[in-house]
Amino acid sequence: MSDTQPTAPLPELAPPAATGTGPRRRRKWPAVVLVLLVVLAVLAVVAELIARAVVPGIVRTTVIEQLDLPADQELQVEVAGIVVPQLIAGRLDELHLSSPSVTLGGVTGSVDATATGVPVRGGDLDAAAGTIRIDQEQLTELLSASELPIDDVTLQEPDVVLSADVEVLTLQIPIGLTLTPGVEDGDLLFSVVSVSVGDGSIDLGEVTGWLEDTSADLSGPHRICIADQLPAGLTLTGLRIDGNEAVIDVDVDGRIATDEKLLKNGTCS
Repeated sequence: MSDTQPTAPLPELAPPAATGTGPRRRRKWPAVVLVLLVVLAVLAVVAELIARAVVPGIVRTTVIEQLDLPADQELQVEVAGIVVPQLIAGRLDELHLSSPSVTLGGVTGSVDATATGVPVRGGDLDAAAGTIRIDQEQLTELLSASELPIDDVTLQEPDVVLSADVEVLTLQIPIGLTLTPGVEDGDLLFSVVSVSVGDGSIDLGEVTGWLEDTSADLSGPHRICIADQLPAGLTLTGLRIDGNEAVIDVDVDGRIATDEKLLKNGTCS
């Protein structure tokens, strides 16, 4: 009898279960979206750059044509904010215009103006205002329209000082007049606040009495209308002395963009 035991068959080994660590196909849509976003951002930047290059030129040309300025007029135009959304909305939030020298009618000076709510496809402005800075020579020309005796004009912030020789009893008397500038009802306004003879000051009423029989008139205030030298759509709102310049504040009628009558010079009554 053999002592050899029969050998049991080995169990069959099951194939290894999938562990999930093998290579898997990745989804591509996040990368595609990222590329599209980058492309759109680039296009938006390019569109903004184009708009900022084109819009100021269009505005400049329009302003020069409407105000009948020289074709080579130096005029800087800046658009506030991001331009493309404003163009889509059809209205520019704010425009800033400036020039070192502009002649409007008989007045020449540097101009700085801001307009808000500017329609892209035509229409009235929401609002506009600015300043005109004129030098001493220009102010002297404006003052020459008054009845004040003037030989020389000096700007001494915040006042204007006139000097002149006036005739009193056949004598030429040198006097100095200190004026406070301002605006009233759209006219320039100059009020005599002090008078000097030689190195001393005298009472305004007294010197006015001396000059009653002369052509000099110191009674005031002295109004000067320059509406006939400016577009009718502009209204003077202030006048002050700033250093060696006179600064005229101006309000602009928003209808000036659509009403040609407001582009023509106004009138003085």
